[in-house]
Amino acid sequence: MPLTREQIAQRISQEVQDGFCVNLGIGIPTLVANYIPKGMSVMLQSENGLLGMGAYPTEDKVDADLVNAGKQTVTAVPGASFFSSADSFAMIRGGHVDLTVLGAMEVDEQGSIANWMVPGKMVKGMGGAMDLVAGARNVIVAMQHTDKEGNSKLRTKCTLPLTGIKCIKKIVSDFGVIEVTDKGFVLTEYAPDLSPEKVLAATEGKMTISPNCKAMTF
Repeated sequence: MPLTREQIAQRISQEVQDGFCVNLGIGIPTLVANYIPKGMSVMLQSENGLLGMGAYPTEDKVDADLVNAGKQTVTAVPGASFFSSADSFAMIRGGHVDLTVLGAMEVDEQGSIANWMVPGKMVKGMGGAMDLVAGARNVIVAMQHTDKEGNSKLRTKCTLPLTGIKCIKKIVSDFGVIEVTDKGFVLTEYAPDLSPEKVLAATEGKMTISPNCKAMTF
């Protein structure tokens, strides 16, 4: 069986370091906040103007004015700060975000990402993803390896409108952990119930298996 959404988030949390400023995208990336080790000082940034985002509130602590970029109600940790969206994007564009975790519809073997629209589908706007892939110091993609029809989302070349070009270095999919190199995708870890060969078969883009490839542990 592939990894669950929670397991993807749990694995990505291992990439977070003490003192990081981290931006989490909508969907699976949001779950990463649940797995940041206790005692680690990490400030979560939301591009709508919040640094120091906390956990989801209990019903008695819901504040309709305190929301993340996905319009979900959140809490603020001690020391949090609020500012305009313009200041938030200045923070992102200025390279002050250590890590951003984003979802994706496609990533290709050169590290380009498509995650903001599907032609013909209604979208509210491109959001902050284009700024994040260009401005964050590190970008990790959390995604499903295949679509509902079983087609690979790790492509030879993206077919959807691009968010960023050659900006992705690591992907954590429900099939495993994949690094993006000059020679294409490299599988470094695979879901415990799968095999490297199954991941390879489910990938359209050029992929090699690392000599140190191992099963993921939780």
